[in-house]
Amino acid sequence: MALTDIQIRNAKPLEKQYKLSDSGGLFMLVHPNGSKYWRFKYRFLGKEKTLSIGVYPHLTLADAREKRDIAKKSLANSIDPGELKQTQKYEAKKEAANTFEVVAREWHEKNKVKWVPKNAARNLSMLERHVFPFIGRVSISKVRPAELLSAIKKIEDRGNAETAHRTLQICGQVFRYAIATDRATTDLSVVLRGSLGPLVVKHHASITDPKKLGEFLRDIHNYDGAYLTQQALKLAALVFVRPGELRHAEWSEIDLEKSEWAISAEKMKMRAKHIVPLSKQALAIFKDLKSHTGHLQYVFPATTSVKRPMSENTINMALRRMDYDNTEVTGHGFRSTASTILHEQGWPHDAIERQLAHSDRNKVSAAYNYAEHLPKRKEMMQHWADYLEAIRTGAKIISIKGKVA
Repeated sequence: MALTDIQIRNAKPLEKQYKLSDSGGLFMLVHPNGSKYWRFKYRFLGKEKTLSIGVYPHLTLADAREKRDIAKKSLANSIDPGELKQTQKYEAKKEAANTFEVVAREWHEKNKVKWVPKNAARNLSMLERHVFPFIGRVSISKVRPAELLSAIKKIEDRGNAETAHRTLQICGQVFRYAIATDRATTDLSVVLRGSLGPLVVKHHASITDPKKLGEFLRDIHNYDGAYLTQQALKLAALVFVRPGELRHAEWSEIDLEKSEWAISAEKMKMRAKHIVPLSKQALAIFKDLKSHTGHLQYVFPATTSVKRPMSENTINMALRRMDYDNTEVTGHGFRSTASTILHEQGWPHDAIERQLAHSDRNKVSAAYNYAEHLPKRKEMMQHWADYLEAIRTGAKIISIKGKVA
């Protein structure tokens, strides 16, 4: 005979556990402590089994019967409802343990060794500020495209288009890592491709006109600020490394005999060792600097502590002191200047790109080709130094294209 709500409510605990039967295999266990549990008895492959359905009164009689009927449908499809429940519990636990934030932090921890510390911190910060607050607690396999787009659009709507594109790119790497580790099936950054406004590429301000460049070099030569800052400016023009690589230069990296500066992979943006051939002019500067800071770790130590490198703002502040604003030239602009002019002069693109230490599409070979094109690069770097010296002193320069500079 089927149970009623009144029977269930009035069921009192006894000294021993007892059972109240409903219908279709559904019954209730009443424990001595007063707790009431719903159970479903069924047979699967000839074996009698019991499925735990829930606890009364959180699960009413009507709810229990509905769950019994769902279990019966599974049996009709030759599925063991008990095993199905365990699978669902496992999947739910797996999803709870693999939220977007959990997977993203795991991805970051595994990959941060490939990045310079500054970039590693920046990548994590973008996720923490712009993504985790919105989808961080959602299982990465359950994140919907609209949810991710909403988070990224908030960045774009604040006018930070570059950050929005970069954050979406980072999310794409997280999703691809999740796919590789069997925790997601779709890279939502691909799904959202084209959803953000186009990114206007801003090039670092630089001087590429030979006449203006000559004036600029004379201003550096006549700079009346700190000696180390002036030498850093001179070297920035000659070697065109990234500003961070220049200010972190260490004497242990400089080989005055071989006329080379070997920058370790850990310091490079692309995490590959980089060789900078030193022209006669660059070598002369390093030899002069040797008598000033050669006993220290850094070629350009900070003014506040010799144990730290020069401040990242020093070069740009010096340029402003020389009355060059950030629309004319920046510390990073020395690289654009060299790239533009050397290409115009007909130097091989591969040699220029290698000297600029731009990313190699083949990440494996990039770790081994730090000396690639080195003979041609040595020749090019000496030519570049001679060219800069000539336009600084006002000489007429005949380019490969036959134009007078």
